[in-house]
Amino acid sequence: MNNNDGSDGRIHMPLEKTFDRILTPFEAFIHHQTTGGIMLLGAAVVALIIANSPLGGAYQHLLHLKMGFAIGDWSLKLSLHHWINDGLMTLFFFLVGLEIKRELLVGELSDFRQAMMPAIAAIGGMVVPALLYLGLAGSGPQAKGWGIPMATDIAFAVSALVILGRRIPSGLMAFLVALAIVDDLGAVAVIAFFYTSSVNLTMLVAAGGLFALMIMFNLGGIRHPLPYFIVGTLLWLAMLQSGIHATIAGILMALTIPSKPEYDPLLFSRKIRELMKRFDEAHRDDRNILANETQFSILEAVESNARHAATPLQRLEHGLHLPVGLLIMPIFALANAGIPLGIGPLVEAIHSPITLGVGVGLVLGKLIGVLGFTWLAVRLGIGHLPAGTDFRHIVGVGLLAGIGFTMSIFISELAFAGNEHALNFAKYGILFASLAAGIGGYLWLRFAVPTPRKTIDQEI
Repeated sequence: MNNNDGSDGRIHMPLEKTFDRILTPFEAFIHHQTTGGIMLLGAAVVALIIANSPLGGAYQHLLHLKMGFAIGDWSLKLSLHHWINDGLMTLFFFLVGLEIKRELLVGELSDFRQAMMPAIAAIGGMVVPALLYLGLAGSGPQAKGWGIPMATDIAFAVSALVILGRRIPSGLMAFLVALAIVDDLGAVAVIAFFYTSSVNLTMLVAAGGLFALMIMFNLGGIRHPLPYFIVGTLLWLAMLQSGIHATIAGILMALTIPSKPEYDPLLFSRKIRELMKRFDEAHRDDRNILANETQFSILEAVESNARHAATPLQRLEHGLHLPVGLLIMPIFALANAGIPLGIGPLVEAIHSPITLGVGVGLVLGKLIGVLGFTWLAVRLGIGHLPAGTDFRHIVGVGLLAGIGFTMSIFISELAFAGNEHALNFAKYGILFASLAAGIGGYLWLRFAVPTPRKTIDQEI
């Protein structure tokens, strides 16, 4: 039901005021990551329930069901599990690539000195967990999992800070986001260079040619997304056959998406003012735009001009956040988080060096790496802490960085492909460590760090 009281000319709808506030790009990013984290957690819980219920057998059968398509003599058939991990997750990596590009161009990583601290912290948070894992897991087949504790799940980590609200300095959120973005970049590099068993040079050259073609699209001024997605699909197919994980195609495609608008802000403003003048001149007393074709045409022109004033990178990143956060990541969790939780498997996992290495790497390794490298950078004068923070805040960030969930599970699927026992041990370590790191980080920042002075004054 609507309410039009005529006082301001608006037709008011229920819940409309919820969406009235204009969010900055950073606020929108945080909002989407928080929403995705909630959905991801729910999907993981559902997967665990299904895997440990009478539906567990059907769940595994469905994941291994082969499906695909054929064109003439050529065919592509993969299991549903592979379509999710190699196909749908390419869109997740495409979004990650867009976020990385934006951060490098105009975000927290655009200024070298400003980017130094979170980048150094991220490097520490990758190196130390990997070394701890190797030290605990030892050599042999289990050593392949060294990349698992290197990853940070940005959605869960950001969600924990959002729950804390004004209790944390604003600079700490930007620090964590920048750290997680660098961490994602590192995880992508690890996947590309270290979790590739063999390389088909012919397909790799073909992928390189397709990537070069998309760069030419960019340099040639092509802003419509369709050519990029057509060539990007071919790039994905080439990467799938090359031996390098197909999801890397998402990152490469994102790097070619144009980051400059067709209109500058002043031109856009002038065009909009001209259109609004025509809109007012076309006004009729009945106020019914449904019967006013002139005003409707002007509105379409306004929408078209708005698209020209925004960059393709912005539009794609904004448009993909909700589908990826609310659909793709939960589907990934449903397909990968289901592990047996009986007493026998739990006891076996606790005694596994893989579970121990992943767990210790994520919880202690991330904390020691992030805190230690940040402290060292400050001592050497390389950078400084975010405004309003001290090392107690960095301890909290180091703990939250140990929430590895999405990317850690993804890497574990690559590290232990075909070894179900080792894969389950790794997932046990990821789930337990992510839970411990999330709760520990939240409680630390909630009770062990001082509330910002501004917040105290506001509460008084």
